[in-house]
Amino acid sequence: MPHTSLTPNRVAITGRLATIGLMWTSTWALAAPASISLTSERAFPESLSSTQDGTLYVGNLAEGGVVRIKPNGAPEVWIKPGAFGSASILGVLADEPSNTLWVCSDDLSSAGIKVAGARSGSAVIGFDLKTGAGKIRAEFAGNHNFCNDIAIDAAGSAYVTNSEAPQILRLAAGGKQLEVWFQDASLQPAPDGTGLDGIAIGSDGNLYFNRYDAADLYRIDVKDGKAGKLTKLKASRKLVLADAMRPLGRNVFLLIEGGGRLDAMTIQGDSASITVLKDGYDTPTGVTAIAGTAWVSEGQLEYLFDPAKHDQKPHVPFRLFAVALPK
Repeated sequence: MPHTSLTPNRVAITGRLATIGLMWTSTWALAAPASISLTSERAFPESLSSTQDGTLYVGNLAEGGVVRIKPNGAPEVWIKPGAFGSASILGVLADEPSNTLWVCSDDLSSAGIKVAGARSGSAVIGFDLKTGAGKIRAEFAGNHNFCNDIAIDAAGSAYVTNSEAPQILRLAAGGKQLEVWFQDASLQPAPDGTGLDGIAIGSDGNLYFNRYDAADLYRIDVKDGKAGKLTKLKASRKLVLADAMRPLGRNVFLLIEGGGRLDAMTIQGDSASITVLKDGYDTPTGVTAIAGTAWVSEGQLEYLFDPAKHDQKPHVPFRLFAVALPK
């Protein structure tokens, strides 16, 4: 997802539930709709996540807050805009082992997007997954910060991509402050572009991430929670605007391309085989998997950030689209 240099555009991934995409939730499996309409005309979803019972959680970039959709239920504003100082919501990750809904909160007031009650700057915020109450807020320090996507490892530590710097931050399990876990100058974003974006923990325990504009894929070897070797993966074809990633187990991931596609990405050694599952979305931004179904958010973010479309209106209602996953 693009940030405030914001050329047109994703978060949130869990490692502890590495097979979440393969789990079956009977309610959705029996009667999954083809799409779900979001009620706000300014929903602009950047990321979504889900829990094992089939509940969906969708962040709102333009207005702030998080919408919850229970199985076969209607969308409801569950976390109000500005709650716990939250601003525009990007990455969203439901982490059931810690009973936490993690979100990336970013201040986009410089781009004309303001949320009442929001604090300035970027932060990772944890809300109680049952009540929606704010639990923890970890601020980014210094300048050049933009919280984009989140992943959780087996120990419960959160890893966050910073789109304005060539770094991945970590919030240790039980910790209160973010630390720079990995940094590499070769990943520096272009002055007018977006850098690090989607992030996920593979079934091998290593960390995978991508860059949005460059659409490159990477792996960081992880041992005892420490960052090791950085490897640029060889994709089977050129990607267009690499965004959200979700692990499906056995080192297979769902991958969003902001250019319009939902892909399945299979890692074998240092190669990434890309298979298109669905094409034709208007700036897709996020994906999650429930009951053998992938749910894709269509962000239409160009209507917020592309000067050529600044005076145009997005297609409403905003929708989440269901895609059957191969068995």
